[in-house]
Amino acid sequence: MKDRTKLLLFIIAFVLIYFVPLEGVNFQRAILEAFFMLQEYARQHVLFCLIPAFFIAGAISIFVSKEAVIKYFGAKANKILAYGVASISGTILAVCSCTVLPMFAGIYTRGAGIGPATAFLYSGPAINILAIILTARVLGYELGIARAVGAVAFSVIIGLLMSVFFKDKQGTDEDLAISEAATGKSRSLAQNGFYFLVLVLILIFAAWARPKEAIGLWNTIYNIHWYLTGAMLIILFIILFSWFKKNEINDWIFSTWTFAKQILPLLFAGVLVAGFLLGRPNTDAGIIPSRYVAMLVGGNSLFANFFASIAGAFMYFATLTEVPILQGLLGSGMGKGPALALLLAGPALSLPNMLVIRSILGTKKTMTFVILVVVLSTIVGWLYGFLF
Repeated sequence: MKDRTKLLLFIIAFVLIYFVPLEGVNFQRAILEAFFMLQEYARQHVLFCLIPAFFIAGAISIFVSKEAVIKYFGAKANKILAYGVASISGTILAVCSCTVLPMFAGIYTRGAGIGPATAFLYSGPAINILAIILTARVLGYELGIARAVGAVAFSVIIGLLMSVFFKDKQGTDEDLAISEAATGKSRSLAQNGFYFLVLVLILIFAAWARPKEAIGLWNTIYNIHWYLTGAMLIILFIILFSWFKKNEINDWIFSTWTFAKQILPLLFAGVLVAGFLLGRPNTDAGIIPSRYVAMLVGGNSLFANFFASIAGAFMYFATLTEVPILQGLLGSGMGKGPALALLLAGPALSLPNMLVIRSILGTKKTMTFVILVVVLSTIVGWLYGFLF
């Protein structure tokens, strides 16, 4: 960093510290709210969402052949297969915008193309099947169907546009040779596939959210999800002791720790800022009153849709929380178009999520990804509001 940049940062920090209204009740409440949100995030998402996701990312970086990632998700991969798999991955994973980050980092650093990788990044949290069903039941079937169709289409369109804007580096033969040697041949493809399936099932069952209504298959699975998680953990330990060597397990743990070091500090910082600005869902305790947000997203103007997309992009939504929040905003006068715009931009993005993506992709690609999500959400939300 250049000295003049450091000087500018020092001046900004000094001005903020000098004028910050610490004695203000709203300011103090917003600071406290930021830590409440961080505590809630740590209690609800770190152990049962992020930790399993870090282990999956570590496993991808160690045990998945770079050659295979490049073959199926690289620049020369079959586009229909690559984007098809990436665009529907969220229906299986059912994770929030932060939990998908370690897995995205794993496949991208392993050689996946920018297109399929960003398609996966968007679809992971956006196409949560439970959230789609809940949206349809609570907010109406029109909005539920529009969200599902829009999310799948967005992941493909955004991925294709990212691949057009940013050309992928071609993997060299030397890279592939090193990768192949490092990956090892001690297990069959079926054994590796079963190992990853167990890891994903641990993540899915551990993070299984309580349904809004205590009926149906989802509620049945919720009632036994800890038993299912325990069973998967037992199977995982049997797999590790039977099929893996000690040095492979050590490499896996080290890679998992590397992802955790890279991602967790940025996530926590982003959650603090998001909590300070907007507060936890339905608390109205952030520095920005929620009534101002509701006022700005009424009707179906382009500005209302754009503001809803921007607000959704910066807010943090835990899995399924976007639906009751939208229900409250719709009751306060929010238009249907801005509601869809927020549903398409919100679950896929958040301020913590953006900070981490930037550390993986860089500023230019991150800005492009965010702009594409916001612009597409604005246009589709406006069209939906115009038609319905």
